[in-house]
Amino acid sequence: MPSSLSRTLSGALTAGAVLTQVAHPLLRGEGLRRTTIGSVVAFAAASVTDAARRGGPRAAATTLAVAGGLGLVAEAVGTRTGRPFGRYRYAGTLGPQVLDVPVVVPLAWTMLAHPAVQLGRHLARDLPAGTRDVVAVGAAAWTLASWDLFLDPQMTTAGHWSFETPRPHLPGVPGIPLSNYAGWLLTAVTICGALHATTRTDGGATTEAVPQTVPAVLLGWTWLGSALGNAAFFRRPVVAAYGGVAMGLTVLPYLRSVLAGRDVRP
Repeated sequence: MPSSLSRTLSGALTAGAVLTQVAHPLLRGEGLRRTTIGSVVAFAAASVTDAARRGGPRAAATTLAVAGGLGLVAEAVGTRTGRPFGRYRYAGTLGPQVLDVPVVVPLAWTMLAHPAVQLGRHLARDLPAGTRDVVAVGAAAWTLASWDLFLDPQMTTAGHWSFETPRPHLPGVPGIPLSNYAGWLLTAVTICGALHATTRTDGGATTEAVPQTVPAVLLGWTWLGSALGNAAFFRRPVVAAYGGVAMGLTVLPYLRSVLAGRDVRP
């Protein structure tokens, strides 16, 4: 795909993902359900297209296969065994399923895993080689896992899935056991580590020849939009605080670094 076309496509998909999520507080019922699914598809497509800009079709396919595939495996195991998230079940409201897991769920892992890995690489880019990979994967995994502080309260409230034993839970956030967040962190480390290792370029190096625009917009919107939405529209200020602080630990330094370097070219 020509670079100009991939740049235009990734930009359009990013804008579409953001706009569909902006509409969430205004919708109810079937319209909200369809928009939820559509926003995940657009977001995942934006991430995969950005991966293609960085490493070509192979990187795009690898991103989808690794992030989506590992996410699907984790969810299929989780719904059958209760590990690593705790026992839970899907309500059948998120569209077609594979292995009793909605197809949109592995796409959700994909949609944020790619920008999270780009964040990790960017923050670790100037570190010594011996620690660069560890910091990159750690920052990426924390970013991906902390997103769930926003995601699970939203989706359990909407009735898309539920936990059999939702205790113990975070103070002020009932319905979601602490085991779920631990499972998210474990799965995020696995996915981000595998994605970081399999999408390297130039014989193992991870370069930043392509601007950070798409990952920065996707992560910045997810962080700020989720915090604002929970605080102002969904009446979940505690969720806004947990997610805003946790995700901000990595996303804020990333955005500041990107903006300071003026790496916001289209």
